[in-house]
Amino acid sequence: MTRSVALLASCGVMLCIVACDGGKQKPAQKPAIPVKVAQAQHKDVPVQIRVIGSVEALNTVEIKPQVSGQIARIHVAEGSDVHQGALLVSIDAEPFQAALRQAEANQAKSQAQARFAADQARRYEGLVREGIVTRDQYEQLQASADSLAAAVAADRAAVANARILLNYCSIRSPIAGRTGTVALHAGNLVKANEQAILTVNQISPAAVAFDLPEKRLAELKRAMAGGQLRVEAVIPHDGGPAEVGRISFLDNAVNPATGTIRLKGLFANGSRRLWPGQFVDLVLTLGVKNGAVVVPAPAVQNGQQGEYVYLVTREQKAELRQVVTSPAGEGETVIEQGVAAGETVVVDGQLRLTPGVAVTSAAPAGKGKQQL
Repeated sequence: MTRSVALLASCGVMLCIVACDGGKQKPAQKPAIPVKVAQAQHKDVPVQIRVIGSVEALNTVEIKPQVSGQIARIHVAEGSDVHQGALLVSIDAEPFQAALRQAEANQAKSQAQARFAADQARRYEGLVREGIVTRDQYEQLQASADSLAAAVAADRAAVANARILLNYCSIRSPIAGRTGTVALHAGNLVKANEQAILTVNQISPAAVAFDLPEKRLAELKRAMAGGQLRVEAVIPHDGGPAEVGRISFLDNAVNPATGTIRLKGLFANGSRRLWPGQFVDLVLTLGVKNGAVVVPAPAVQNGQQGEYVYLVTREQKAELRQVVTSPAGEGETVIEQGVAAGETVVVDGQLRLTPGVAVTSAAPAGKGKQQL
């Protein structure tokens, strides 16, 4: 009995010692969270606006006949390039040639009659002075001569009009461009100024139309007052360099339905990469912001309170900072408020961070390692 009591007492003492030792153990520290970082830098940043634009032909001409008749020949193929003045369509000219010959004959007849009447009026003028004929007879002949002279002028105008109509039988391109679908072919009858036979689009140079929000109008006008604005067109799925042009048009009114204003950029388009109806990504450069604070774009996150970044302090702790930003292009973001140049921002690994947590950091690949 005494031995059992002593044994139980020894076990109790040992349990107390173990319990006391367990209470003195410190909790294990959480490991530092690995992140990638970069430094905020001062940089001259172009002020750019990125929008989507639609390519338009600089000029579009619908080729319609100006006289009625039968199409004799189409001189161009669909989708072919034509120069200014190129012959596109011929309309049967025989009826108009006949009309011209008739007008010329009428003119010749009137001229002969006018010459005879004028000669008679001159003869009677002398006879009036000699008193052989009365003045009334002379004035009648002079009036007849004047009337026939007016008829000659009218016939001359009729001849000119007949020549114009004959020239309309040969339809020429008023611009250099590219033809579209030919709607009517040889043998079809056409009426003056009705259906278009084909369309010619001027592609080089080309225009790109786009809209900007009304709130950018004041900034845009200030930039345009300083000179021509550069605009670049990036063609999706093309893989080539951007086409470079300039702003050539600013609409004279804001569209009240959309709150936007229409602009157009003019591009030389010598390589014909821009095509009417195509959508392109546009980058409009308004100017340069000197000495802006810039961070890599992935550093900026969106939260319930707005945009924020995580900084890494000297103690290797994460610090959350609310920021105000503006786009900078080329994978960077301008920090208007919240971060100073030289501070270290987290660019990868933010989802695992909370304010005050320990971090271990490295610079992103290709940026050079940064020791903190």
